[in-house]
Amino acid sequence: MLKITDPRRLKIPLALFSKIKAYFGLKKSFRRFKELSKRAGGRFPVSWDDIFFIANENTSNTIFDVHYVYHPAWVARILVDIKPKKHIDISSTLHFCSIISAFIPVDFYDYRPAFLNLSNLTSKRGDLMALPFEDGSVESISCMHVIEHVGLGRYGDPLDPDGDLKAIKELKRVTAKGGSLLFVVPMGQPKIMFNAHRIYSYDQIVSYFDDFELKQFALIPDNAATSGIILEATKAQADKQSYGCGCFWFVKK
Repeated sequence: MLKITDPRRLKIPLALFSKIKAYFGLKKSFRRFKELSKRAGGRFPVSWDDIFFIANENTSNTIFDVHYVYHPAWVARILVDIKPKKHIDISSTLHFCSIISAFIPVDFYDYRPAFLNLSNLTSKRGDLMALPFEDGSVESISCMHVIEHVGLGRYGDPLDPDGDLKAIKELKRVTAKGGSLLFVVPMGQPKIMFNAHRIYSYDQIVSYFDDFELKQFALIPDNAATSGIILEATKAQADKQSYGCGCFWFVKK
């Protein structure tokens, strides 16, 4: 029997080695569970043909994507505070618009529309390069973890190095005077991780919205798994990140 002890001797990448070990552990656990199930009366059939192998979830704490848990939670609290009659969301995570629509009517727009059948929620096709709204007509709008992708072709959109700037211009155009724009992007040292996303500096984002008031800047830092979200963050904190998440609440002047 092959005894796997050292991935270096077998020239196996550590990530793959970990999964191989987990697989052999799964077989052992399966045999044990099948025997226990049989003794307990066998309420369910237990067959190796039905294996659904999931590895590396036996952790001391629940692991989660800090960006996509914290930033919708941050925006939800702002919406509870400002109480808009309707909220417009442009291509943010579907979990956000689906849950928020239980409390606030939401119109969701995406370049690739999603079929969502929920009360208080409409889902339509929308292109950030040409949003279907009149100038200054939207009182409450969000676009979160979206702009960094525009123009990189990841979602079938045309390649455009300035696609993000054009999309920002559209968001600014449609926001009403005194209206709220809730805007989230990756934060750290500026770079393009083609074709996935861009990373922005704090100064870049503030300069793009120099005609808006920054009402709040929150930061989901690199170590957010242990520190959580920083609600009143600073530029200095943002500049230290590798792949942080900058959360900007802008109000149109």
